[in-house]
Amino acid sequence: MLQISSQVFIPDHEIQFEAIRAQGAGGQNVNKVSSAIHLYFNINASSLPLFYKERLLALKDRRVSKEGVIVIKAQRFRTQEKNRTDALERLQALIQNAGVQQKARRPTKPSRSSQEKRMNRKTIRGKTKALRGRVVE
Repeated sequence: MLQISSQVFIPDHEIQFEAIRAQGAGGQNVNKVSSAIHLYFNINASSLPLFYKERLLALKDRRVSKEGVIVIKAQRFRTQEKNRTDALERLQALIQNAGVQQKARRPTKPSRSSQEKRMNRKTIRGKTKALRGRVVE
């Protein structure tokens, strides 16, 4: 079971793994051994609460397909077991981040004194630049 929060868990049968050959350097080992992992997690078919499902499906993330399947490729390590653990941790982080509610932004307005100070600075700067012009005789 993958624990997301104190009340939310994902059963193991909802997560599929596929061993594939890793990319990049590694010599003969990389050509012979399937050490990388593809993790598949179907959001719609999962037992996650509706709140998490809606948030995950609304994500603009390339790991979430149009069909609602999260695909995570883990190939950081040389062993399959470490890559499997890495993929699970990344899935857990993705779901936890989707569950965090953003603080609502309250629009603010600059104060009158800050507006006046800004205009005064602009006036002074403009006068300084005007003095750099041609000398009129």
